[in-house]
Amino acid sequence: MSRRTKLLIAGGAVVFVGLSLLLARYLSTENRERDAVYALLRDQARGDARGMLSRLDGCDARCRASVEADARRLARPGEVKILAYNSSTAYALGSATGPTRVAWTIIGRQLPVVQCVEVERTGSVLTGRGINLRRLSAPIDRQGSC
Repeated sequence: MSRRTKLLIAGGAVVFVGLSLLLARYLSTENRERDAVYALLRDQARGDARGMLSRLDGCDARCRASVEADARRLARPGEVKILAYNSSTAYALGSATGPTRVAWTIIGRQLPVVQCVEVERTGSVLTGRGINLRRLSAPIDRQGSC
């Protein structure tokens, strides 16, 4: 094998590994967003308004009052199970902000709850991705949209 061929193969391998790392970083953003929303809902189900507020960026007085009321009203024992998750920021290449509709329940406890979470994605695959949760709505109609 010639030196030139070896260099081409090595260059191709470096490009492949670089693209694979960028793709993995891009796809992991979906999991990070879902994990952040899950943690917010888990705090809500525990009745932990302080924990919820620590996860919400830029929550004003009206938002805080809503969070505290929802934490009291929706507190219930058990493990949160996400039934449906529809994100309007899913697979965004750059920065994006939009609602995520999430239906969740505690198995064996009451009917499912449907809420909207305003999600902000910052950055890019190259510069690093950030996930910020801005607002959590009060429960909406089970068939409602955000």
